[in-house]
Amino acid sequence: MKALVWHGIGDIRLDNVDIPDIVEPTDAIVRLTTSAICGTDLHLVRGTMPGMKEGTIVGHEGVGVVEDVGAAVRGFTPGDRVVICSTIACGICSYCRAGYFAQCDTANPNGPQAGTSFFGGPEATGAVNGLQAEYARVPHATTTLVKIPDAVTDDQAIMISDVMPTGWFGARLAQVTEGDAVLVLGAGVVGQCAIASAKRQGATRVLVVDGLDDRLAIARTQNAEVINFNTEDPVEVVRELTGGIGVDRVIDAVGIDAQRPSGGPAAKTLPVSDDSFDAERGKAAPDADPEGDTWVPGNAPSLAVRWAVKAAAKAGSIGIIGVYPPNFDVFPIGEMMNRNLTVQAGNCNHRRYIPHLLAMAATGALDPAAFITQHAAPTRALDAYQRFDTREQGWLKTVLDVT
Repeated sequence: MKALVWHGIGDIRLDNVDIPDIVEPTDAIVRLTTSAICGTDLHLVRGTMPGMKEGTIVGHEGVGVVEDVGAAVRGFTPGDRVVICSTIACGICSYCRAGYFAQCDTANPNGPQAGTSFFGGPEATGAVNGLQAEYARVPHATTTLVKIPDAVTDDQAIMISDVMPTGWFGARLAQVTEGDAVLVLGAGVVGQCAIASAKRQGATRVLVVDGLDDRLAIARTQNAEVINFNTEDPVEVVRELTGGIGVDRVIDAVGIDAQRPSGGPAAKTLPVSDDSFDAERGKAAPDADPEGDTWVPGNAPSLAVRWAVKAAAKAGSIGIIGVYPPNFDVFPIGEMMNRNLTVQAGNCNHRRYIPHLLAMAATGALDPAAFITQHAAPTRALDAYQRFDTREQGWLKTVLDVT
C-alpha cells in the first residue's frame, strides 16, 4: 500500500509498504477512506517533537471502513464505517474508566508511566504506525474506534477524529462556562475548533489572537473578536476590551511553534529577550534542519503561554492544548502563582468526546467540516505538507482523500 513515512527531520516520503495484519486479538484493520494533515505532524517533521523512529507511518486522523477484526473485538464487524480516535486507549484500566483515555495504562508499550499513545508518533508514544495510509492496524479497537452515524459525512468525521475534540477539550481545560469572556491564542484549525467549542460551552465573548489575516477572517465568521499580533499588542488589547480586567478563560492552541511579532507594538514589548527565545528554540528543537523556508521551528516557543498568563484575569484559568514536548520546561510559574491562576494542560481524551461531537454533527448543531480548506490526493501530500508548513494563505486544514 501507499503510505507517508517519516525518514528523518525534514524528510517524509510517500512509500510502498506492507498492508498491516492483525497482531493482537484486540486489533482491527481499517481501510482508510479519509485522512488529514495536522499541525502535530509538522512538529515531527520540524523536529520540535523528538524521538521519531525512522520508517514510522505518520498521521493520527482517520476515517474508514472496518476490513477485519481480531477475536477479542466486540461491537464491530467488517463493513462498519468508523472514525479512529487519534489517541489509543484500552477502555478497561482505571484511567480509561475515569475518562482519561489519553493516559491509558495499557495502550503505550513503553509502560504505564510513558503516558499518551497516539498514531504516528515518536518512540515514547509507542511508535504505532499512523493513518496517512491506505490501511491501518488499530490497537484496542473496541475502544479506539467509534461508529459514524449515517447522517455524518466523511469530512465531518475526519475533523472529529482529532482537531474538534481537541478544541472541545481545550475549552473544558480552561473551565469555560456560561457568561465567560474567553481568549483563544492561535487561529489555526484547532483554534477555530476551540472558538466553536467555547461558544457552545457558554462563552459570551470569544477573542482570538493570530498573526495571519486569512485565519483571523475565518475566526471572524464565528463572530470572534480578532487581534493581529503583528499590528497590535494582544495583552494590551485584551485588557482594553475587558475594562482592564483581562479575560476569564484562556485557551492556548499554539504551543511550541509560536512566532514572534514581525512588527507593531507587540514586537517592542516581548516578555523576554530575543536571546532568551533563541535559547528556548535551541532546547526545543536541537536537531532542527530547515530547508529554506520549510520545516522552520517557531522562534518564540514560550510566547503563547506567557501571553496567556498576562491576558488572564486574576483568579482566571488557562487550558493548554498547543503541543509542548516533554523536554520543554520554560513556564512563567511565578507570575501564574501571584495572579492566582489555574492552569490545566494535556493531550485530548478523544474517546471521551467523539461520540457526543458525532451526535452534534448528525443533528446539525455543529459542522466542523466548515474549517476544511483543502482536499488533496495522497500523491499530493508532500506538496500539501510544505504549503501547510509555510502557512500559505488559505491552507488551514487539508484532508487527504485516500479512496
